[in-house]
This record gives sequence, C-alpha cells and structure tokens, in this order.
Amino acid sequence: MREARANSAVPKARPPELHDDADARSLARHYPRGLRIDPHSHTWAQVLYAVSGVMWVEVGREALVVPPQRAVWLPAGTQHSIHMMSEVEMRNLYLHERNVGHLSRRSDVFEVNGLLRELITSIAEYEGTGARDPAYLDAAYRLAMLELAHAPRSSLRIALPDASDRRLEALCRAVIDNPSIAISFEQHAASVGASVRTLARLFTRELGVGFAEWRRQVQLAVAVSWLAEGRPVSSIARSLGFQPSSFSDMFRRELGAPPTGFDPDGTLSEAAYAVSPEPVKSNLR
Repeated sequence: MREARANSAVPKARPPELHDDADARSLARHYPRGLRIDPHSHTWAQVLYAVSGVMWVEVGREALVVPPQRAVWLPAGTQHSIHMMSEVEMRNLYLHERNVGHLSRRSDVFEVNGLLRELITSIAEYEGTGARDPAYLDAAYRLAMLELAHAPRSSLRIALPDASDRRLEALCRAVIDNPSIAISFEQHAASVGASVRTLARLFTRELGVGFAEWRRQVQLAVAVSWLAEGRPVSSIARSLGFQPSSFSDMFRRELGAPPTGFDPDGTLSEAAYAVSPEPVKSNLR
C-alpha cells in the first residue's frame, strides 16, 4: 500500500468555492491509484464519497476503509487524510453548518443505499455542468441530508496509535501495508526492534485490543475493499495468507455474511440479511 504522495503533477483536493451566501456545494474529481492527500480540514461539513474505487481515510486515531457502499461524514473542521487504494471517482458534498444541526457532531461512516448514491452523483454531475436551478438543488440537497440522517452506520473502524511510540507506529504501518498472516507477530516485533512482550503491552494499552484482533480488523477492512472492486474471494484469501475456506469462515463469523454473498452494488447489511433475516451484529468496534 506504500505509494508516492501527491505532487504538483497530480490534481489537488481543492474544494469548490465556499461562500456564506450558499447552503451547499459539490465536487467531482478523478484520482489515480496510490495518491495520498495529506491531513487537512474544511470550513464546511463534508460528505466524502467515491462512486467507484476505494479510499483509506484516517480521521484522528481511526482508519476507515471506504468502498462505494459507504461514505464518510466529516463535520466542519475535522482533520482527515486520504489514500486512494484504487482509481477513485470522487463525488463529495460540502454542507454549510447552518443546515446540518440534525446530523452528528463527530465523524461517522454510513452505508450508502441506491437513493443516496444517485442523489450524491446527480447533484455533483448537475453542478459540474455549470447549471444552477436553485429550487432543484435545494430539494436534492435536503433529501440527501434526510437520507444521511437515517442511513445505517458502519462499525468497520480501525484504531490507530499516536506518535508517542515509534515502534508501535512502525509495526501498525507495516501491517497496514501487508496484513497477511504469513508474517508473524514475532517477525514484526523483530523488524521494529522491540520485544513481543513490550509490543503486546503497547497494543492493549494504546489500541484496546491485542495484535491478532487488530490485524484481523485490518484484514477484514481490506478484504471488503477488494470485494468491492470485484476481486475473487480465493485471490483475496491467499493475499491475506488464508486458505479460502478458513478466510470465508473468519469473514462470516466477524461480519455476519460470507464473502461470496457480498454484492458490490449492495451493502453489508443487505448481504447479512440475505443470509439470515435475524439482525446480525458485527464483532468489529
């Protein structure tokens, strides 16, 4: 997952002109695989969404893997960074704070259904033509914000360490770059120059979980992103160091649905419901 950062030859993540006399604006951009957008924030609230492609978004001490089935809600002033895990067609909404009082005051991840997806893409494409029908845009934005308020939230979040211990930070970045179980905890510990006991204690204290559970969260998040791109389950399993059957068992146990039931045009909630009409709770927090 290590790629070059954005440079002057790559389009920047500049938002549209945001003025207090407007209620909302949209942004449509294409970004290449591997582009990294450094930590930044916006004066307006943001709905960060990719109609195609997968983003790795870091907000505070959490990482969020965002395939087209999900979007990120970022209140005004929220610092975040983005890594494009594949080519990304971004369609963002920027909302003035006077219109988002009914939405969360903290960053969130929510599932995007067909209606919300069409609303976001239609608004961005319409504004991209330069057309400005205030009545149409007002109705479209209001409906999009209503959908946001009722959209199911996702629990696929990955805790990140702060910069207080470089060994832990280096190990976590190494796992994010290559989450395969083929690399043991002992090998990771040796590579950062720390004992297994020390790192195990740091994981529990700083991230609230042990190494194995934390790596499993990374693996599941990455697996979901690859499924969203249409990669075969067997290829994903082997890339993560699993046999396909054991990977499928782990995926279903943690997310409530087998990877073969994942629909790139649907949501994880729909996949889980197709397997069992009973509500299924994810083990990820």
